[in-house]
Amino acid sequence: MESPRTDPGEALAELSRIRLDEVELADVLDRVAALANRAVPGSAHVSVSLSQAGANRTIAHTSDLARELDEWQYRHDDGPCLDAAVSAVSVSLPDLAEEQRWPGSAAHARSAGTGSSLSIGLPIQEAVTGALNMYATSPHAFDHAATKLAEEFAAYAAVALANAHLYTTAAVLARQMQEAMRSRAVIEQAKGIIMGERRCSAGEAFTLLAKLSQDTNRKLREVAEALVARAANP
Repeated sequence: MESPRTDPGEALAELSRIRLDEVELADVLDRVAALANRAVPGSAHVSVSLSQAGANRTIAHTSDLARELDEWQYRHDDGPCLDAAVSAVSVSLPDLAEEQRWPGSAAHARSAGTGSSLSIGLPIQEAVTGALNMYATSPHAFDHAATKLAEEFAAYAAVALANAHLYTTAAVLARQMQEAMRSRAVIEQAKGIIMGERRCSAGEAFTLLAKLSQDTNRKLREVAEALVARAANP
């Protein structure tokens, strides 16, 4: 059963008012899916799928059926939403009863009461792709105008996902840099302790620290932390 229709212009305007830096990604994508489902003529169920490092998952959906149709494709590694994500193009299945490209997926979707589907690829990053997937109860539900409108919603989902991916990448890099700085600081402290005890150079102190790390089969940072802790609590 189709959702009550929403004016496409109003739906897109509502999306444009969302501050991506103030709203959780899942909430943004849920909103994209819900508004697309109400604004695109013919749509009955919508999902947003994500492919990363060989793993596929549905991260937003307007119904359990939309999620289940996606997951069938993940389990069988076959279906339009996967191909749309990989190729970053729009893939239309006008009539599932006549579909020959993905017969298994089409037969399963048809048995669930779906007549046609539309998957819009989301070009996010080289290693991260996705698709906005729309399912209709009748054949030939998505004409050219509906496809173009769906692509507008997909573009917004792609921006949200790309921003989130960049933020995550930056956050991981920041944590790695902080960890590296902490490691360097404690190693320098340990070198200073060895230099004071052995009356040796910085290079000789580091060589001793590295040998201790190798002999005890512990990370250099762990050896340095233990040495600093011992000096702080004799």
